[in-house]
Amino acid sequence: MARILAFDYGTKRIGIAVTDPLQIIATGLDNVHPKDIVDYLKKYLLTEQVEAFVIGDPKQMDGTPSESAQHVKGFSTILKKNFPTIPQHWIDERYTSKLATQTIMQSGLKKSDRRDKERVDTIAATIILQYFMEKPRL
Repeated sequence: MARILAFDYGTKRIGIAVTDPLQIIATGLDNVHPKDIVDYLKKYLLTEQVEAFVIGDPKQMDGTPSESAQHVKGFSTILKKNFPTIPQHWIDERYTSKLATQTIMQSGLKKSDRRDKERVDTIAATIILQYFMEKPRL
């Protein structure tokens, strides 16, 4: 089996999470600046097989698209253009950053490490990927 990559898109950085090859465990992988994501993924795909991309779908509390939705759709278009054979799946990302922050708070890290926004983005991507893995697939 191939891995699945998940993205928590932000205009400053993209949190990335990945499954193991058997698609059992979701793990935070990295944070990448949006301008560097295509090169990062091309390099990653030289050594790893990826079955699918999972993208966090930013929504308001009422389910309508959030302000950042247009940026995420642009990111999706870039992925489709550069990696046309890798299917994309969208997962509602409401609460993932809040859950990531709570996870960090409960982890026992010192205060300076808890403020690390990159850590929040990677954990949010991991939560998005976990949601996808738990979702029934038809």
